[in-house]
Amino acid sequence: MNIFFDMDYTLLGLDGSLRPNSREVMQRLKDDGHTIYVWSGNGIRWPEVWRFGLETLVTDCFVKPMDNLAEAVEQKRVPIRPDFVIDDYQEVPAALCGVCVSPYTYNNGKDDEMEHVYRIITEYLASGYSKDRRFQARQSQRS
Repeated sequence: MNIFFDMDYTLLGLDGSLRPNSREVMQRLKDDGHTIYVWSGNGIRWPEVWRFGLETLVTDCFVKPMDNLAEAVEQKRVPIRPDFVIDDYQEVPAALCGVCVSPYTYNNGKDDEMEHVYRIITEYLASGYSKDRRFQARQSQRS
């Protein structure tokens, strides 16, 4: 799957810290055969990817469209189609399928959102769904 991680408040806190277990979960996802991308409404974020040593895990970085996301993806305004997204803004995974994580603002060793992300992705791959409240099916898939 093409897995897209948002940068601000998802991977990166206001204090500039990387969310706990982000690197480890990205590594597991890559080891599982997935392709990892980072996107942001604030531009292409390679400097942050390099700063945290994620460049061996992240295939590419893109600008995330900020409105009509599903339509933007359909019109190929993003060169790679996301199969699964991780974002702190609920409307993003709701439009495309993915996980809505709680916003990450500061270095907090107790934050375990990325472990939930990995579990939800594993459940989704096994059954096409997850019962976790963080999971959002694509709007067109809801009944």
